[in-house]
Amino acid sequence: MTNLVVVDLTPIDKDKMAQYSALAAETLTPFNGNFIAKGEVDVLSGEVQHKLKVVIQFPNIESAKAWYKSEAYQAIIPLREEAMKSQFHLI
Repeated sequence: MTNLVVVDLTPIDKDKMAQYSALAAETLTPFNGNFIAKGEVDVLSGEVQHKLKVVIQFPNIESAKAWYKSEAYQAIIPLREEAMKSQFHLI
């Protein structure tokens, strides 16, 4: 079954955000992860903490978890923390 990683985010440093985004995209390939949506949220109901959202598709839950726990992705988390405030969700 396809699984999704949904990231809610607010950039705090645009230069670091661009650097992080490029590096993060490279880490998806070995796990067959693909971006399927990126952009500003159009709120239909309720309040949101972060106005931007990224949705990444993986072929299964094991691939999604393996990507997040991978050495390559874990190595860029400090940059992510400097680049944005975020929440990651696995569906």
